[in-house]
Amino acid sequence: MAPRKVNKEEKRREIALACFDLIHEVGMKKITVSNVAKTAGIGKGTVYEYFESKDDIIFEIINMHIDHHHNKFLEMIKDVKTTRQKVFHFLDFVMNDSEENIRHFSGYKDYLSVVLGDEKEEMKKFNTKCYLFFENKLHNIIKEGIESKELKENALDFVDGIMAFEKGVALQKMTQENFDSYTICKKFIDNLFDMLEVQK
Repeated sequence: MAPRKVNKEEKRREIALACFDLIHEVGMKKITVSNVAKTAGIGKGTVYEYFESKDDIIFEIINMHIDHHHNKFLEMIKDVKTTRQKVFHFLDFVMNDSEENIRHFSGYKDYLSVVLGDEKEEMKKFNTKCYLFFENKLHNIIKEGIESKELKENALDFVDGIMAFEKGVALQKMTQENFDSYTICKKFIDNLFDMLEVQK
């Protein structure tokens, strides 16, 4: 009997899934191939069969976190009617102070420190890919609002501004004491959509 062929992408995801919480437990800078192997219950040599480097492992784990965050977002907006509320949920990551979200936010803070402190082109490309992924999701939400005649035609011009606003709020939340991100985001969204919504 021929040995079963291993699906490389599937195995990569299995290893990353086993290490899903490793970013929170040891921090992104301290992740090693050894603790990935130990957590996944495989040998170090096996890790290198599926990943080129430590950064490659980190990217795969972060991709899983992005998938998790995106699926949670889709679940939150599935019954939401207005674009205003959908964008409000889109910014949930920087507003939500639940224990689970704070863990993810701390992981994001760790990720940013790696991106900012590392001049590797690979890391910058990955960060750009992540940004474009979420920008595309926001673009589609706003576009649906325009197509349903809920928003004015120029609403798409504000996608980059909303993305930049979110990054600014995230930075302030990381660096300021007692920063009320919820109130600031709500005020921003309400003022923006008062301008963008078609008056009926």
